[in-house]
Formats: sequence, structure tokens, C-alpha cells
Amino acid sequence: MDRMTSKERMLVACQNGMPDRVPVAPDISNMVPCRLTGKPFWDIYVSESPPLWRAYIEAVRYFGIDGWFIYGDLKFRKNTRLEILPAIVEKSSDRWTVKKTYRTPDGYLTETIVNPASNPPTLTEKMIKNFKEDFCKIRHLYSGVEGYDDELFKCQSRELGELGMMCVSLEVPGLQCYSGLFDGSLEAATFAYYDEPELFEEIRILQHKQTVRMAELAIEAGVESILIGASGSITLQSPGIWRELSLPTIQKVSKMCQEAGVISGIHSCGKERYLLETCAYETDIDYVNPLEIPPMGDCNLAECNASFGSRIALMGNLHTTSVMLFGSADDVRRESLKAILVAGTKGGFVLSTGDQCGRDTPDENIRAMVTAAEEFGDYPLDIDKIKAEIVRLECRTEVVP
Repeated sequence: MDRMTSKERMLVACQNGMPDRVPVAPDISNMVPCRLTGKPFWDIYVSESPPLWRAYIEAVRYFGIDGWFIYGDLKFRKNTRLEILPAIVEKSSDRWTVKKTYRTPDGYLTETIVNPASNPPTLTEKMIKNFKEDFCKIRHLYSGVEGYDDELFKCQSRELGELGMMCVSLEVPGLQCYSGLFDGSLEAATFAYYDEPELFEEIRILQHKQTVRMAELAIEAGVESILIGASGSITLQSPGIWRELSLPTIQKVSKMCQEAGVISGIHSCGKERYLLETCAYETDIDYVNPLEIPPMGDCNLAECNASFGSRIALMGNLHTTSVMLFGSADDVRRESLKAILVAGTKGGFVLSTGDQCGRDTPDENIRAMVTAAEEFGDYPLDIDKIKAEIVRLECRTEVVP
């Protein structure tokens, strides 16, 4: 088989096809690229020097991975254009605290973001203080979309080139989304869901319509893939609430993508097996990520592949702490080969990690994933060769629990 580019390899695998070899796309979407810049993290998150998406492309080059570019930005223009007042930035030696104010037609919304020097930002004050009182302002966050500006998107596409698959990320309704808006986080969002069901449903409908419109415009813009960001979907709410709040939007967007020939994927860290099964049988989603193992998640890669691999592509799932952060390069190599063996024999598999490799993940461990796939991931797989290497590594090192 002729060698594919990283972009071609990812596109084929995420459509449950068989590329030239198993793609390797560890989740380094955040901390690792920032660390590689050598700069304080606030340079990336506050000053955008460089922006995170550009730091990620440099990390793709540095490690030689197949890019999973989730930053595609079409600069959607909402019907209500919130005025963003000049931010107040309080700087100290170890953090920048950024206070933002948004003026809506019905009043102000405020949030505070703490940006440490060597860690990602954290929201310490969130927009919604009282759901019922703030409702008229909240509605403007979901006022619908009138258009987009694809200048940045085209720049990103040019810079990424053939290094990976370009995704435009969209959020869907659900407590996993609203916990980031409510002061009081998940607890406050849950109380609002039960205390004000009519208002909560109105917000869900508004966000559903807005997300669907964004998907329409993204398809119009010629995107190759849409990623539904739904981190913690089944961890931060029950399967029943997820079906009520999130699933209708996932079904609609994935159907639109299927009809347009656009790849659709979903990212949901934490517990995910229920979501995987539902997406395999009740949606048109093409691939699911990151299929985390216990205790962070509830997915066994071999079982997931046996149950759903014929219907949906899988992306995962090396443990980001015991294997990637604290394991040796041999540990990573062994676990990569095991993942390829149980989920990659027929294609439709992207070798990846659980959610977000830690900042201090050794470079050699990320490279060990790449070399494992380069040496053993060519299709058709040499099963005996893979098994022999696993046995050799198990005899050489202590097995990671």
C-alpha cells in the first residue's frame, strides 16, 4: 500500500476504514504543546503568543504524530453580538488573573479566569450567578448564528496542511456544558435543571438550534470533520439526563454530517461505554474518543471493539497517568501494541490516549507510541510479530497494573 499522509491516514481510520497503518494521535491538545513553547502558560492562553493551535502544530512536528487538530475556528457571528469590555488583568509572579465583563442587551455577565504560569487556566468565577434572575442575559449566549468569517480557519488549514485531520469543534447541550457557566459549577447547574425545568428546556432548545446552525455553516465552509465536544457527558449527569439534553443534538448534527460526507466524532472523557453504545446504534457518529479505562472511565478497549467496532471507529485509550506519565518508554510501547492488537486488526482505529496527557509526560513516552505504530502498525498487521514483541517486553519489564 502506498504511504498516506497523516491527514489521509486519520480521515480513513476515523471513517472506520483501513489506512496504510494505524494512526497515532495521543491527546496532547493542551498542556504538552504549552510546555514545549518554553513560555509561561499565560503567554499562550491570554496573550496568544503563540495561540494554542499553532503550538499544537509545532508539537505534531516535534513528535511526528498524526495530528488531531480540534481548533478549527470559523469565527461564528451570533445574532446578538455581546460587547466584551476591556479585561482587567492582575499579574503576579505565579499567575495572571483575568476578569472579563460581557455586556448583553439585558445587563452584564462576568467571569474570572486564573492563569497559572505552568498549568492551564481555571474559571474561578462563572457567568451565571442566579439562573432565574440571569435568564434574560443567558439567552443572548444562544441567540443563533448569522454567519462566519473563515479567514482564520483558512490560515489554520494552510499551516496544518497534511500533518493531520482538521476538526471544527461544537458543543452540545448538557450539564457537562452548563457546569462551566454556573457559579457553583455542576451543583448549581443541577439545581437549575430541577428547579426551573421550563427555563432550562428553553436554553437547551436555543443551544440546540444554534449548534445545528453552526454545523450547517461549517459544512457550507467545506470542513472535513466536525468534533462534538462533550467532556464528562456520562460522568457529570445520568445517562437519562444525557439522552434528554444532549442526544437529540448529537443525532441531528451527525445525520447532517453523514448526508454531507463530513466526518463526525465525539469526545467525552470519563465514563463513556453507554455513550459509545448509543452512538453506535442511534446516531451517525463516525468515531468516539477517548474510551478511558478505569478508574477514570469504564471502557475496555477489547470489549468495545468486539461489541461496536464494526459500526463505529474507535480512538484511544492508553492510561494518561500510570502509562504515559509514570510509565517507561517500554511500558508505553507494550500498551500501544496491546491496543493495536485488540482494536486495530481491521482498521477503524486510532492509537491514542485517555483524556489529555499530563504536562510532564516524558517526550520519549509520546515518541514510543509513534515508533510502536511505525514498526508494527502497517496493514495488514503481522499479528505474530506483535504478540512476540509484547511477550518480549513483558519479560523485560514489570507489567503496569
